[in-house]
Amino acid sequence: MIKIEKLNKKFGKLIVLNQLDLEISSGGVFAILGPNGSGKTTLIKSILGMVIPNSGNIYYNGESILKKWKYRKNVNYLPQIANFPANLSVKELISMVKNLRNEPSNEHHLIELFGLTPFLKQKLGNLSGGTKQKVNIVLTFMFDNELIILDEPTTGLDPIALINLKSLINQARKEGKTILITSHIMSFVEEISDEIVFLLDGKIYFKGSINELKTQTNSSSLEIAIANLIKKQYA
Repeated sequence: MIKIEKLNKKFGKLIVLNQLDLEISSGGVFAILGPNGSGKTTLIKSILGMVIPNSGNIYYNGESILKKWKYRKNVNYLPQIANFPANLSVKELISMVKNLRNEPSNEHHLIELFGLTPFLKQKLGNLSGGTKQKVNIVLTFMFDNELIILDEPTTGLDPIALINLKSLINQARKEGKTILITSHIMSFVEEISDEIVFLLDGKIYFKGSINELKTQTNSSSLEIAIANLIKKQYA
């Protein structure tokens, strides 16, 4: 599905990704973890073509994607912060995205699932952060594509919405889709992920299952395992 070779990215003198190699196979939930500044967002934006690396290559289904865009029709992306046009209504935004993507969509089920029907005519600028995040999730899951990238998807969600999000992710996994997730909520990651990728200073220090990481770090939980991994690298 995704293969990354010797990826490097600098912002000025700051090295954000450093000779990064990574392979992610088709199907399953992969959590990309790391402290702030570790390179997670830059890695995701490089896969999406929103950041151009200084060197290295990224392959999607065997083909290089650098400076290309057509592959993105197979990708659903939920950004960490959804900057919606404040003057549009929820219904207008959904219609606009549908027209831009020009693909079959399943927004009606998702609107009902997240209780957004009463908000369809409201302006996006008047919505709470949690309601905007529900809209963000609808826009992400309304199209049937093989790669789903979720950047901090739990932000602002109430317990019921969080349960519904987990259900969507689990259903996507059953359908053989590949889901990349970043999150600082370790309980969510531990519950939903098949594998984790841990980044620090632009390099990968671990890739494997949560149980493998717990064993490797002699830890009882993912949260403690991550903390022990960071301490080990800075010791």
